[in-house]
Amino acid sequence: MSLRRFAAAALAGTLALAAPAMADDALKAAVDGPQRSAEHKARDAHRHPYETLTFWGLKPGQTVIEVSPGSGYWTEILARYAKATGGTYVATAADLANPDLPEAARKARASFEAKYADEATFGKIAYAGFGARSGPLGPEGSADMVITARNIHNWMWQEGMLDKALSDFYAVLKPGGVLAVEEHRADPRPQVPEARDGYVAVATVVAAAEKAGFQIEAQSEVNANPKDTKDHPFGVWTLPPNRRTSPAGQPANPDFDRAKWDEIGESDRMTLRFRKPG
Repeated sequence: MSLRRFAAAALAGTLALAAPAMADDALKAAVDGPQRSAEHKARDAHRHPYETLTFWGLKPGQTVIEVSPGSGYWTEILARYAKATGGTYVATAADLANPDLPEAARKARASFEAKYADEATFGKIAYAGFGARSGPLGPEGSADMVITARNIHNWMWQEGMLDKALSDFYAVLKPGGVLAVEEHRADPRPQVPEARDGYVAVATVVAAAEKAGFQIEAQSEVNANPKDTKDHPFGVWTLPPNRRTSPAGQPANPDFDRAKWDEIGESDRMTLRFRKPG
């Protein structure tokens, strides 16, 4: 679908409507389960995990790759769900094959693996190296879904990285597989150069995904936040959960009044579903 047709369809609401999904008791159990940290559960009001995953089309027994899982918000749900339904959860992590990988990145990967090493709780999590110089994320055409949540703005700061990432996702997905995207949304105001404030235009994401071969299938407003004015002093990181009070790299400012930003909550986000043709 062209950007012009996408914009027209979005305005008409045709892309925002998806067929109601059947209830998934295993997914509800994973979302509500005791394996999830209190910190992550506290964010559910902003991240709507059950509704988001059902919109993306998650199903039992699938092979799902999550890109750069961070603290493991989705890991605690997806790994548990994969274990319960006979699926496979793959987390991308620092590329250990990169000889120039910083030691801090190696330690961060080891810490994440240790955090989610309990197979009785999370099953056997698989890992795939991912970075600017990494190889394939898995055998070609082996994954049912690739999920990227709030990563695209980071890749826009590295020359060629967004194209590489989307090419990697396209290659590893089966024909008919889903690319699931959650990202801070710049619209309706213009995107700043390279999305340096963390907010990306929907048209930017659609154009990049279509360039890689994907087709836009649907969008959802499940993670919209109309309170988000997108004009924060330290970009999107002014808002929760980062709650930045000074420019990046500078000490926190104890005199910064956070009340206005905390009342907004987490960012306004696009939630998109793309499909690999086939």
